[in-house]
Amino acid sequence: MTRPLAVLRPDPGNAATAARIEALGHGALRLPLFVIRPVAWTAPNPTSYDSLVLSSANAVRMAGPDLARLGALPVHAVGRATALAAQAAGFTVVAVGEGGVDALDPPGRVLRLVGRDHRPAPAASTITVYASEGLTPDLSGLIDATALLHSPRAAARLAEQLADKSRVAIAAISPAALAAAGPGWRATAVADRPTDDALIAAALTLAD
Repeated sequence: MTRPLAVLRPDPGNAATAARIEALGHGALRLPLFVIRPVAWTAPNPTSYDSLVLSSANAVRMAGPDLARLGALPVHAVGRATALAAQAAGFTVVAVGEGGVDALDPPGRVLRLVGRDHRPAPAASTITVYASEGLTPDLSGLIDATALLHSPRAAARLAEQLADKSRVAIAAISPAALAAAGPGWRATAVADRPTDDALIAAALTLAD
């Protein structure tokens, strides 16, 4: 019997990942560990920057009306979902990276719109536009399941909330996410690239 895959990322990404899993004919458990909320911010003068870096589609969804002030800036997006969200908001996407935010290195004066918990980028100006706030779901359904870890923060939170890890397998989107989960899991796997599809593929290797 194929074990279910548990999706821990917040919505709307949670629903999107679960739908991909179900389209492949597998069961998906929706157990978000976080909820995304907007943070008040003020858009700077766009003429002070040459480009805009977006490392999450949440930065577009949660930014609110001030985002439109930055519409003339070309966007460097991490991943297809972020690029699509930026295009839907009227931005011109000039680069789409699949190797994480570190793989994006646009020249000139760079502005980043980020979540409250983010990796620093000394060469860029950074503005927080959303926060990922923790939830405490019932995790009893994870027994004998495989949990998908989309970030180091999700990995650390799951490890904190789960007393017995020995009957739960984990698939991590990166080596950093796997390290944040710590030891003691039934089995582990790491995606061969930091994308949703690759993470699902890694999780399915542990699901049988």
